[in-house]
Amino acid sequence: QVQLVESGGGLVQAGGSVRLSCAASGRSFNTYAMGWFRQAPGKDREFVSTISPGGKSTDYADSVRGRFTISRDNAERTVFLQMNSLKPEDTAIYYCAAGRSGRGTRYASLYDYWGQGTQVTVSS
Repeated sequence: QVQLVESGGGLVQAGGSVRLSCAASGRSFNTYAMGWFRQAPGKDREFVSTISPGGKSTDYADSVRGRFTISRDNAERTVFLQMNSLKPEDTAIYYCAAGRSGRGTRYASLYDYWGQGTQVTVSS
């Protein structure tokens, strides 16, 4: 069993930056692919980014590529999402997820564990 706890959300002005963290419990963190998803009010949950267990492979949604960076520290069992040049349309609850298969994927259904989410609000 893995528990995920996100932190770092808040209110930021457009053009600003926020760094989200997701701390994981459990021994096998370095075997899990990790992902970030987000859900805006009235919209479906959508893929943001994913990173492979070793951190060498990443993927991003087109809407965030070039502005967001995913990284991980396996020794600290933490995954990060650095979000720069934020836009009002980035406003959402951000969730981190862990996948036992170790394959980074854009599909939420393929992740096994989820955090409770952290709110990011970008004001214009």
